[in-house]
Amino acid sequence: MSKYAPLAPHWATASLGHPAAAAPQEHAALGDHLAQCSAQRGRLQRLESGAVELRRLVAGRFITSALLITLLVAASLLAL
Repeated sequence: MSKYAPLAPHWATASLGHPAAAAPQEHAALGDHLAQCSAQRGRLQRLESGAVELRRLVAGRFITSALLITLLVAASLLAL
């Protein structure tokens, strides 16, 4: 007896001459998969997302961020 189910859903990447489109079953399976992955990651996912957003903010405003950090360091040295 085979350990693989013959009717198991699978992803096909070839359109075989037809317009490429995803079936509703594929969208549902992908949604279920993403929900399961998100549930498993939990707090770590939120922390990683926050770090990515902070990196985007700093990278998008590199000069402003560098100037702000420099001013904060200078102000803290002057306060001592």
